[in-house]
Amino acid sequence: MVHSDWGDWLPAAVADADPDGLAIWYLGCNGFVLKAHDGTTVFVDPYLGTGDPPRTVRMIPVPFDPTDVREADAVLATHEHSDHVHGPSQAPILAETGADYVGPDDSLAVADEEGWTDEWGVDDAQFHEVSEGDTFEVGSLTIHVEAANDPDATHPVSYVFEHDAGTFFHGGDARPGEPFETVGDNYDLDLGVLAFGSDGHILDKQTREPKYTKWYSDENEISEAARQLELDRLLPTHWDMWKGLTADPTALHDHVRSHEYPRRLEIAEIGDRVDL
Repeated sequence: MVHSDWGDWLPAAVADADPDGLAIWYLGCNGFVLKAHDGTTVFVDPYLGTGDPPRTVRMIPVPFDPTDVREADAVLATHEHSDHVHGPSQAPILAETGADYVGPDDSLAVADEEGWTDEWGVDDAQFHEVSEGDTFEVGSLTIHVEAANDPDATHPVSYVFEHDAGTFFHGGDARPGEPFETVGDNYDLDLGVLAFGSDGHILDKQTREPKYTKWYSDENEISEAARQLELDRLLPTHWDMWKGLTADPTALHDHVRSHEYPRRLEIAEIGDRVDL
């Protein structure tokens, strides 16, 4: 069961919004919701859990209850980790709205293991598997599935969202590498979100002993990823989430300003809206 710290104002704001182009809200962690001019609404990696204290401890509010989501056409997963595929966060959205759930095979396997169809009444027909190279449409959005370099995931992907207003990229938790070079060569990306954080000692999942942990790009790596992607606008994510792995995104100004890309660094806090 999810309990929101903020009531229903954020899903209400999304439902009531009438963007001219494409509006994008940051949900904290690596979650986003996109709403296009025609009402098309897509969630990516919404996570409303509190982690696994004391191993992983959420440092930001739970911004909404998934049962308060009024409209959604699709919920997308970038990879199988629990803060990206999470039944209590995502299955109620599917059950309430009838939205499709889209992700790579290992992400859908988690939904199957968690029993979303039994526990929350989600229909089997709502699940759609995608892999690198696929393209599909949701309303006015054309979505391309691309590869991702995430050494901690078993099958990560990234997504390119094309809309008349511009092109948005969600890299999941991926780090710089050849897949980002390919995406940068093939698309003109207006806004990209990339996971950023510090390294730290987190309790091991099995032994519960402190273990040196690196899950996200550091300052130089996220700058390199933005350069590979040739981003006009970089929006760092995930820096706000886990105790012991948080980071200061304002430090990135010094790391990106000598490079051609990104052309602009944007910093959003949980609940903020940006537009294309």
